[in-house]
Amino acid sequence: MKITVIGTGYVGLVTGACLAEMGNHVVCMDHDAARIGALRQGHIPIHEPGLSDIVVRNAHAGRLKFTTDMAQAVAHGVIQMIAVGTPSGEDGSADLQHVLAAARAVAQHMEQYKLVVTKSTVPVGTADKVRQAMDAVLAERATQPAYSIASNPEFLKEGSAVQDFMRPDRVIVGTSDAEAASRLHTLYAPFMRNRDRFVVMDVRSAEFTKYAANAMLATRISFMNELALLSETLGVDIEHVRNGMGMDPRIGTHFLYAGAGYGGSCFPKDVSALLKTASDHGHHLQVLEGVKAVNDRQKGVLVRKVLARFGPDLSGLRFALWGLAFKPGTDDMREAPSLTVIYDLLERGAEVCAYDPVAIAQARKTLGDRKGLHFADSANAALDGATALIIVTEWKEFRSPDFDHIAATLRAPVIFDGRNLFEPTEMKTLGFEYHPIGRAAP
Repeated sequence: MKITVIGTGYVGLVTGACLAEMGNHVVCMDHDAARIGALRQGHIPIHEPGLSDIVVRNAHAGRLKFTTDMAQAVAHGVIQMIAVGTPSGEDGSADLQHVLAAARAVAQHMEQYKLVVTKSTVPVGTADKVRQAMDAVLAERATQPAYSIASNPEFLKEGSAVQDFMRPDRVIVGTSDAEAASRLHTLYAPFMRNRDRFVVMDVRSAEFTKYAANAMLATRISFMNELALLSETLGVDIEHVRNGMGMDPRIGTHFLYAGAGYGGSCFPKDVSALLKTASDHGHHLQVLEGVKAVNDRQKGVLVRKVLARFGPDLSGLRFALWGLAFKPGTDDMREAPSLTVIYDLLERGAEVCAYDPVAIAQARKTLGDRKGLHFADSANAALDGATALIIVTEWKEFRSPDFDHIAATLRAPVIFDGRNLFEPTEMKTLGFEYHPIGRAAP
């Protein structure tokens, strides 16, 4: 098939590359000339395991092309996938200007039938706005080529997006057009050879499904984080509780880890957008309001532990910080808990030396030059001159560190662990003062 993907951000680039990998001919369009130029040279603007190889391989094979020419992009594909950003507005609502601009551009240049598919995460009712935008442009052009609209939300996890796309646990399509559904089923069939996971529903339900899924996952995280704080008061080990809960098949084991809060481009934005949608329609989602409030508070839990240990004035103290990205496997700094930790420590007079395997470049762009903030080239280098170690992101290389080196390098053998990587009893045996999340002191 010939596919056009509008937007070469995280979703658009993964979508275009993976569709090309299955033999489709894909054109990815973006107005950012610098980004398109870099992609043509094989330079990938995001860190995503496996993505670079797929992009380079399919570009070399001629199945994946990049352009800034909207007319060319619209002419190429019968299927036009909109995968542009929907950032949060100040009121928490999803900003649809890029989605609607893409829809208008398709209408402006289309000369024959197009299936317009929204992959961006959008509020319920966006498909109606897309149709209105396209109809207005077509009316101005005094032409009426046929088109269909579908919602096809993505369910990709940063750090495993390529695998998620190639082996989806479900493909959700919202449309009332049987021909559109059939075209998309044909497109996705090669990804579901072992079991057909293609689900068709109405457009509004498909739009809502993505928000509901992310809201549920965010709820599980905040629920465990709230229990973790209570566990510390009661002398309970939240890891034992998690294991016991996860054995119940009705609950399962995923997203039950207590920690320093969630971040990234999806959960914070989607929870806020769903709350705004509810408010606009006279509803108050009390559970989700709590989820957001708990997460906002949880991002400060590590600094509260630091202050409890070292006092309110951190002047003259230097902290090693391991992990900047909001999760392992990505360089995404959006809404990362590390940002809250760094801002709060610097505000109280401390110095911070941070290390991350892949996110330092993005962290520099996000944080800029700040007095007292330094970056290290390795985890061990970040320890030099540090009073204590703070772990924010659970990268694999942090799971089995050289504890003897850590103890010898830190001014005090103190570790604040925002991801519960180690066992408290073992840390005590090694001579560390260990501050995890929701785990009673041995």
